[in-house]
Formats: sequence, C-alpha cells, structure tokens
Amino acid sequence: MKKSNQFGFIAASVCCLAWLGAPAWAADPKPPTAKPSLTVTLTTPQSQNMAQRLQANGSLAAWQEALIGAEAHGLKITEVRVNVGDRVQRGDVLASLQSDTLRAELAQAEATLAEATANAQDAKAQAERARSLQQQGFFSSAQLSQTLAAEASATARLQSARALVQLQNVRLSQTQVRAPDAGVISARQATVGSVVAAGTELFRLIRQGRIEWRAEVAAAELGRVQVGAAVQVTAASGQVLQGKVRMVAPSVDAQTRNALVYVDLPAQTGTAKAGMFAKGEIILGQSQALTVPQTAVVVRDGFSYLYTVGADNKVTQVKVQTGRLSGDRFEVLSGLKPDARLVASGGAFLNHGDTVRVVDVAPAAASK
Repeated sequence: MKKSNQFGFIAASVCCLAWLGAPAWAADPKPPTAKPSLTVTLTTPQSQNMAQRLQANGSLAAWQEALIGAEAHGLKITEVRVNVGDRVQRGDVLASLQSDTLRAELAQAEATLAEATANAQDAKAQAERARSLQQQGFFSSAQLSQTLAAEASATARLQSARALVQLQNVRLSQTQVRAPDAGVISARQATVGSVVAAGTELFRLIRQGRIEWRAEVAAAELGRVQVGAAVQVTAASGQVLQGKVRMVAPSVDAQTRNALVYVDLPAQTGTAKAGMFAKGEIILGQSQALTVPQTAVVVRDGFSYLYTVGADNKVTQVKVQTGRLSGDRFEVLSGLKPDARLVASGGAFLNHGDTVRVVDVAPAAASK
C-alpha cells in the first residue's frame, strides 16, 4: 500500500515537470484584433466657388422722411383724416384748418376785383373818347394826358385786385394740409382744436413707404464694398430681405471709425419696420475655397476638428480653421490636406486613434 502511494506521487511529479518544461513555441498565440468603434462613410474635400461675404450690423430707417407742416398762421385744426400707419397718395387731404375767415376775405377781394374791373373799363372808354376829341381839336394835350393817366391808374388797380384774389385763393388752399407724396404716415402731432402757427409740424411721411438698411462698416473693409452689390438683410423680427447697395458714405465717423453703407430694400418689407435693428451680409464677389460637408466638422471646446481615416482604418483628429458656410458645406482655411479621407458624419462619437469600419464613400467624394 505504501509503495502504491509513492508510485502515484512520482507519476504526478513527472507530468507536472513535463508541462512546465514545454517549449514556448508549442502554444498558439494570436494578437488581439481591435474591434471597430463605429461604422462610417468617407468623403474628401472639394474645391468650389464660394461667395465672399461681409457681415455688418445696422438699423432700418426711412428712405426719405417728409415733414408736413402748416403753411397758414393762427388757424384752428377742424379735422384730422389720417393716423399713424395709414397709407396715403400724393395730394390726399391729411387735415383741414378753419377757413371761415379766409373765405370772407376772398369774397371781399373778389368784390374789390369787380369794382376795379368796372373802373378800368370806364377809364379805358374815357381814354378812347379823349383821343377822338383831341384829334378833332376839342381836347387839349394836357386833358388827354390826364385821361390816359387815369386809365393807367385804373389798370394798375385792376391788376392789384386780381393779385389779391389770387393771394386769398392760395391762403384758402393752405387750409387743406395735403400729402406731398405717396407713402406711410410715420408720426402725427395734429389734434383737432389746436391752433397752429406757420411751420408747425403736423405729420411725418415715409416717402413711397420705402425703408433702407444703414449698415455700419469698418473703415478697413469699406474699399471692398461696391455700389450695386447684392445684400441679404435679416431684421430683428426675423424678416429676411434682399437688397442692393445704393451708396457708400463719403466720410467715416471720427468716433467709431465706421462708415455707413446705404442699402435699398424692396417696397414690401413685411414685418420689418423703420427703427429696427438688422444684421446682414454684403456679397463682395466669388473665390475658390476648399470645402467639406458641415456634418464632418466637430466642434469641441470652441475649436473645429475633422477626423481623417488612415490605411489601417484608424482615425486621426485634425484641428482645422473654418471659414464661410455655403449651403451645407464649410470652407476650411487651414489644417487640412486636399486629398485627405474624412469621416463624413458621426465624428462626435469618435476619439483620436479609434478604429472604424468603412462601408461606403459619401456621394460628394464619389462624384469627385
């Protein structure tokens, strides 16, 4: 029994030594395979024409604002026909002033004109009779001169009476305050019952209802702006308007070092109103740019990154500087090679050095 136990112990020891002494090459080691972290499609940068845009801020203002005042002096307003926001046409009556006194003065002037007309006709007849009698020898030269002088005086009084009637008609017409042009009433100070003096402002009118954008542009950028350039304006209300540069200010503000660029806007401006803040982009021209899909750009910590894919399907995080945005493509200013293979989308789920599985090429890269 004792010998049997010794034999078993020896056999177990031999087996253990044999296992420990086995050569290393007897094992079948296999390097671990990295598991792809994401399935992606690839794209490549493209060169294309992009619009050069100058961004600016400014205000919407009336193209031209007419100040409408009273021409007559010391008359009471009897009627106001319009309010702020009303659209008017050229010649429309905006307000009426009391005209009783002026109508009476006009009637008096017309009566004076009638009297002067009768006197002038009588003086003319007397002058013709005097000429005839003077030729027959019944009138002396002095008498004839006196008669002709009376005729001239009567004619002068007739002209004065006519001028007075015309003056009274003008004063009477001034009791009707009329719109000097078509447009929109932007302000109203006229109230029924108030007595106004000559020159008192009663209304303000945005001529033709037109407003413009006055963009503030830095002096360094002013030379790039051309008259007639297309502009896209976004008002504070969200209304988007298309316009054109009408004029660049001839001087620069000494305090801000900015100059105004005046942009004409369409007649129908929707919810955009004069006085609103507005931002916009002035189109300066076209230029070549290296672009990538917007979905390929990943923003982290305030910086823009792209993920390039190497031959071993490992991604590399590349820091780039982006520029203009046109449609769904970003301009890349620096940090990217033109022949790089890029992750088209989903980069936000990747980290530097991750392995990816490429299944297809994005259409933009394939068409190139």
